[in-house]
Amino acid sequence: MLSYVGMKLKEFNFGSALAKAHLTPEEQQLLADLRRRKAELLQEIQQLKDEIAEVAAEMETMEMVDEQKANPKSKQMTIGRKKFNMDPKKGIEYLIEHGLLKDTPEDIAQFLYKGEGLNKTAIGNYLGERNDFNQKVLHSFVELHDFTDLILVQALRQFLWSFRLPGEAQKIDRMMECFAQHYCKLNPGVFTSTDTCYVLSFAIIMLNTSLHNPSVKEKPSAEQFISMNRGINDGGDLPQELLISLYDSIKREPFKIPEDDGNDLMHTFFNPDREGWLWKQGGRYKSWKRRWFILNDNCLYYFEYTTDKEPRGIIPLENIQIREVNDRSKPNCFELFASGSDVIKACKTDSEGKVVEGKHTVYRMSAATPEEKEEWIKCIRQSISHNPFYDMLAARKKKAQKTANSRQ
Repeated sequence: MLSYVGMKLKEFNFGSALAKAHLTPEEQQLLADLRRRKAELLQEIQQLKDEIAEVAAEMETMEMVDEQKANPKSKQMTIGRKKFNMDPKKGIEYLIEHGLLKDTPEDIAQFLYKGEGLNKTAIGNYLGERNDFNQKVLHSFVELHDFTDLILVQALRQFLWSFRLPGEAQKIDRMMECFAQHYCKLNPGVFTSTDTCYVLSFAIIMLNTSLHNPSVKEKPSAEQFISMNRGINDGGDLPQELLISLYDSIKREPFKIPEDDGNDLMHTFFNPDREGWLWKQGGRYKSWKRRWFILNDNCLYYFEYTTDKEPRGIIPLENIQIREVNDRSKPNCFELFASGSDVIKACKTDSEGKVVEGKHTVYRMSAATPEEKEEWIKCIRQSISHNPFYDMLAARKKKAQKTANSRQ
């Protein structure tokens, strides 16, 4: 009806424009009255539209309230997801207690695989846990991925997008072992053993880092990638065409690493291994600045103030060592220094707020008391790690070689 009125008004407006020049004063007055009536009708139409929109909004609100009253599970699911992002184990327990998840590896794996509202760092940490139940969840989670007829790099892209690899070597080892078994099961005949698939998967991950990390100055060539993977196929070599295609794929397109909403950082700082004030010596200018340090997840974070939400700098405790030192200007000193002649892989924010790569070979810190110094050294020493990729890769290559020798 409203559209019909509008159409008629348009017709009248067009006709009146043609005849206006020939109208008498009485007819012109009638035309003015009609135009006024037209304006009133249009205003009434707009009021009707506004009232309809208002009623629709009220009905939608009432439906949402009714839905929440009738379905409190929706609210509980939201709470469960938030709990999972802060503490995966407690989050899963909460969801099971409220009947939102079955206490089975298959149901929990499906929940993690869908990943709605879940922090992917938390998913990775939960899947990497050592206990039997978590490992069953991991197997169920991996089996939800369909790698059939995918080349290895495509399967890795899919797998590594569904969660974030944790930092612990043992967790990574379990997850990549499970991936290799599932890939070989779905693609029989591609590799002679799961060990070959495992080693090559790590080689691809390492290649991705080497080709696309700005801090790596010398990029490996395809020939170096081929050489690196000699003898991994039960003592034999993989087809050169396969290795070149894998290299070209990674060079063209790096792995997409899922980004989280910041809950992983909040989780890191929520329950640290150690935190407190230390004095840190500058690199170029050897002045001392007081910084708030947080030690967790094999990293040392430092802040200007305890209330800062983001760290001023991050020092990964990878391939470095720690030692006590004497300093004339400060007591209770210790140093972090790079193994060999490498620069420590650290980053910080400059005066303009830009993230820049650190160029330190040594970080010198000073504690308030000898006791605090000893405690910091002890805790940092426990967190220091070597690159897990290289350690695990070397161990798996030895295993593959032993298997090959035993068959000969």
